[in-house]
Amino acid sequence: MSSKTTVQPELSPIYQCDSNHHETLRSIRDHLHQLCGRHANRLVRIETMDGDVFEGHIVHCDRGIVYICLLNEVHNRGFFPVPPNPYYNRFVLPLVLFNLLTISLL
Repeated sequence: MSSKTTVQPELSPIYQCDSNHHETLRSIRDHLHQLCGRHANRLVRIETMDGDVFEGHIVHCDRGIVYICLLNEVHNRGFFPVPPNPYYNRFVLPLVLFNLLTISLL
């Protein structure tokens, strides 16, 4: 019985993280993970490096991502006013820990 094996060409990366940066990023990620875990279910304001600001409650933190439940804000969609629905406005937003600039307790 013969089996054909294909030879994969050697891949050359176009980017490789420096080992010092890798350790620094891992340290920051671990620190933010612990910080968010200690403040779960707390109301926070989070600003990202891009200048976006979100307010809500920390729901969960896992694998470098913090999940926040955004504050319920009543918005009229389209041109038709609708009664507020508490289940409709519960939106959980995942944010990458590396992209966070500030986290403030409210």
